[in-house]
Formats: sequence, structure tokens, C-alpha cells
Amino acid sequence: MMDIEKIPSPCYVLDEALFRKNLELIRSVKERAGVNIILAFKAFALWKAFPIVREYIPYSTASSVFEARLAYEEMGSPAHTYSPAYTDADFPAIMSYSSHITFNSLSQFQHFYPQILAAGNKISCGLRINPEYSDVETDLYNPCAPGSRLGIVASILGDVLPQGVEGLHFHTLCESSSYDLEKTLEQVEKKFGHLLSQVKWLNMGGGHLMTRKDYNVEHLIGVLKAFKERHPNLEIIMEPGSAFAWQTGVLVSSVVDIVENHGIKTAILDVSFTCHMPDCLEMPYKPVVRGATDPVPGKPTYRLGGNSCLSGDYMGDWSFDKELKVGDKIVFEDMIHYTIVKTNMFNGIPHPALALWTKDEELKIWRT
Repeated sequence: MMDIEKIPSPCYVLDEALFRKNLELIRSVKERAGVNIILAFKAFALWKAFPIVREYIPYSTASSVFEARLAYEEMGSPAHTYSPAYTDADFPAIMSYSSHITFNSLSQFQHFYPQILAAGNKISCGLRINPEYSDVETDLYNPCAPGSRLGIVASILGDVLPQGVEGLHFHTLCESSSYDLEKTLEQVEKKFGHLLSQVKWLNMGGGHLMTRKDYNVEHLIGVLKAFKERHPNLEIIMEPGSAFAWQTGVLVSSVVDIVENHGIKTAILDVSFTCHMPDCLEMPYKPVVRGATDPVPGKPTYRLGGNSCLSGDYMGDWSFDKELKVGDKIVFEDMIHYTIVKTNMFNGIPHPALALWTKDEELKIWRT
């Protein structure tokens, strides 16, 4: 059990035992379903933890030249790289760091493929397709929203893939279930099934939240095996991000001040929602706070406010069992995926420290 009193504030803390439990499940799915599962840096790029990841999963997916470099230098393997658009300045480096490169449009593929040929690199090229179907309800996270810039729709791609295209890639999910994947695959086969025999691999993107407690792992394995039976020529690649670090750690913060305005008490913290937990404001969603509940009449109730000058940098309200005071620790649950990679420098507010709570129940500070 993590000892919160030993953790400095503010601090992101990855729990090694919980992390390894997720990695074991992901590796099990990979082996039982006969697919390739790789880590998506967009959700988890805490490179000090990569030695642990490599014990289970050796490959990763990148969305930029810097993520591709991270894969090559810190994961120790070339990246499966996809970006909505590559630039002439970045592409030579992208090639040097990548084993697979997926293009978002035919024009990008036609522009850069000659460079791959000229370099003699053995890079496997793919195209991102847009099946125009997704169960994701929040448009901010829906890659298939009407008019989406992400992926090529079937009416544009046609019946024959360009020479040099060895794979197809789709990404339609976000913290989704195996049943959402199953429905997506029906649309992929309906709109792009005639192209699947022309390629060597199909990347099913991310959003497969297989480490969530209510996720039906057996159904997922069944869906993947059935798809492979229908398309035995294809290597299946999946690149979840959140699933790797789902519920594996916390953000520890402290109360710095308590202010009151017309009966509303706000506990101002040494962290910021807009700087350190931006998805809470973007989605939006209300995170779980250890020892707190939704408002209960008669209980001490507070807004939790971030330490930035953005007026909307708060979430609330929460009720606690006792009055908060300056110095009290506030622990936000499940704050390892997407939070660390999105932490920003708005207002120059310091980043939380990065730490590991080891399987031997010791605190290892990685960075302050």
C-alpha cells in the first residue's frame, strides 16, 4: 500500500505493482490472440518506466519526430509512426527512427514515398483509413466526427492501393470496449474489405481499454481470433495507451490556502487542473479524489482550485469527512495516463515531481 505521507507534494507516483499487473494482462492478450500490441506514447511516455515496459512489450508507436526518437533511444526499438502531416524538415529523422510509417493522406504518401525508396530503407508504409464510424461521444476525441481530418475515407481511396503501401491503419476508439471494436471492424470490412488482401498488416489503433475492470478480455480475444481467421494474411497491430497505465498511480497535492466567496469554500492546491490535469477541463470529467465524495449536506464541502490565474481552473464540489486545513494532502486517483504527457508550463507553474512506488514498497524519485 502506497504511503502518501512519504510522498512529496506535488508528485505523480506510478505504482510498480499495479503497472506490472496491467502489463501482464496486455502481454497475455497479445500471446493468446496472436497479435502485436505496442505502447502508444500519446498516453504514456514516462521513459524512466520503459525498462519495466520492455520486460513485457518491446515496441511502441509515435506521433511525431520527438516521440519516434524516444522510441528509438529509450524503448530501444524503431517506432511505428503516424502523424496527421509530416514536414520536409522532419521526415529524414522520422525515417531513421521508424520501422513503420503511416500516412494520413494519399498526397503525403505520394510526396514522401520517393524519399523512402531513395534512402533504401526497409520501412513498411501504411495509410490511415477512416471508416466513418465511432462510438466515441465526445467530438474532441472522436476521430470519425463529420469532416474529420484524420484518415482517408473509402470513396477517396478507391479499389487498388498505391504501389508501396503494405498496411492500413484505423483509430476510432477512446477508452472503449471490445464490443465497440467489434462494431468498428464490421464497418472496416464493409468499406475497406476489398483492400485487406492487398496489404500485410492492419493497425487497429488505440482506445482498447483492456485493463479496465469491466472490460471483457475473453470477448476481445475471440473477436481478434475470428478476424484473423477471415484475414490470415494480416499481421494485427494494436496500440493502446491508457490501458498500460490505467489506474496505476496518483497525483499527490496539498492544500495551500482556503478562500470563501458567498458561502463557497475553495481549497487552493499546489497543482493546477489546466496545467497538470487538462483532460478534466477538456473532456470534461470529474476525477476521483481519495477520501472525498460528491457533495453531502452537512459535510464539509469544498471546490478544489488550481494554482493558476485561469478563472476556470477548478473542479468541484467535493465533501470530506472533516474540515480541510492548509497542508492537508489531496490525492487524485488514476493520474498517470495522459496527465504527464499533457502537463504544460502555463503561468510557469512548476511540474509535479515524478516518482515510482516500487514493488518493494519504497519511494524512488525519478525527477523533481
